[in-house]
Amino acid sequence: MRVLVSVDMEGIAGIVDVEDVRPGEREYERNRALMTAEANAAVLGVYDAEPDAEVLVSDAHAQFRNLLPEKLDRRATLLRGTPKSFGMMAGIAEDVHAVIFIGYHGRAGLAHSVLSHTINGSVVAEVRCNDRVLGELGLNAALAAAHGAVPILVAGDETVATEATGVARGIWSVVVKRALGARAAENLHPEEACARIRAAVPQALRRRARVRPLRFAGEVDLEVDVLTPAMAEHALLVPGIELLGERTLAYEAEDFPTAYRVIQLIALLGRL
Repeated sequence: MRVLVSVDMEGIAGIVDVEDVRPGEREYERNRALMTAEANAAVLGVYDAEPDAEVLVSDAHAQFRNLLPEKLDRRATLLRGTPKSFGMMAGIAEDVHAVIFIGYHGRAGLAHSVLSHTINGSVVAEVRCNDRVLGELGLNAALAAAHGAVPILVAGDETVATEATGVARGIWSVVVKRALGARAAENLHPEEACARIRAAVPQALRRRARVRPLRFAGEVDLEVDVLTPAMAEHALLVPGIELLGERTLAYEAEDFPTAYRVIQLIALLGRL
């Protein structure tokens, strides 16, 4: 069995503020260790269930250089650095059987959700695929499904757990903190969070056949709202991207993986 573990940072237990996840800030180095510990909990859970499994761990936060390589379970392979094909989901392919999301957060615009955003909170206001609003979890679950992999578990706050029910029916959720606001939460102790993740992974693997993830068949009508009109300008240099209104970029993708790449491109160009 081949399993991909995609690890973001904002949904890790104990993390509540932008400064917690930003390199160079006082809390960042400690929080890298917390992130790595939750990643290891997922990896251990996979090996508890499948000792012969192959586990890929994709660093999925910011510039994808957050996990501590020397602290990661030595049996796992780490995908690190940028650019990476499919970004947060680097490593996804037709030979991956299951995907686990650790440290995930709610989509952009979601109220009472810890550090909620989509792809890049300084650029993207909302993403819609065939008129359906999706955050990072929804986009990544659909990308997994497009490659034949099953999204089996998500860990984060209770808002991403609720979001999960709408994008992957039957997915297992581990709530490691409960939102008190956009930058406040009631958190489990990090060791308790890791214990719950490790215990949940074997159960999620056993019941993966019950999961019904969101799937997009054929062409995808993509719309991305950026925060300001200026952020749309560079993206309009890309053939096929059109402007709808002042801040909405549109693209007709031949399939979902193509739409996913275009979202990444818009987020990148919007920062220029």
